[in-house]
Amino acid sequence: MNEGTVQVRHATQARVSREVVVEIDELITRFGDRLVHDGISLRVHRGEILGVVGGSGSGKSTLLRYMLLLQKPTSGSVRVLNTDVVQLTEARTLALRRRLGALFQYSALFGALTVLENVAVPLREHARLSHTLINEIAMVKIGLVGLAPDTINLYPNQLSGGMRKRVGLARALALDPELLFLDEPVSGLDPVSADALDELILHLRESLGLTIVMVTHDMDSLWRVADRVVFLGDGRILAVGSMQTLARSDEPRVRQFFQGPRARAAGA
Repeated sequence: MNEGTVQVRHATQARVSREVVVEIDELITRFGDRLVHDGISLRVHRGEILGVVGGSGSGKSTLLRYMLLLQKPTSGSVRVLNTDVVQLTEARTLALRRRLGALFQYSALFGALTVLENVAVPLREHARLSHTLINEIAMVKIGLVGLAPDTINLYPNQLSGGMRKRVGLARALALDPELLFLDEPVSGLDPVSADALDELILHLRESLGLTIVMVTHDMDSLWRVADRVVFLGDGRILAVGSMQTLARSDEPRVRQFFQGPRARAAGA
């Protein structure tokens, strides 16, 4: 971590609200006979960046889908922005989703659409605005994530991995969400591009007042941007706290994850 990143993160941490924007209680998830979540309870506070980590199959992405209103749990409660999502009607679900943004692992861009058209998709689907105004808003979002104006007419296969991530992020911000969900945001990127995306995430949180939930395996990203980290395992939350706290955990699986050679190098 560089000193500037630490200063920005700590300055913003001081303004993290105690207001709860995501509230999960006694969450149980079953896929057939397989128990994925066994009574998980979790709070996300406005303004924070929460990292979600754990081994393969620990239910990280499933947890993200609950918060994004894409799936309902076997039992338990999930409240997003003070709304019980388990009991929502389809119309109210759609309205609440407009307040959420998501960047998926592989960006999920439409290959036949240009950068501008990809970013404009949520606006065309959900906003009753003129074609010109939609394009103007999309241009603002493209600039917000650090892409040059001359990229707007390019197609996804003409972009680098880092540029595709930024286009996906611009699209996630199109409707001015309150909550932003990131699924493996730096996966597949070279170290320079990953560092730049980490800095962008911090900048967007600071400038837009976002609350961010991030699933990632990348230790560097966790050390740079996460205020708190939740570690999932055996269907439960095995640990939750800052990276400094989790790096000192006595729980064997948490210690193995956070104190291995790669983790120590990231935290150095």
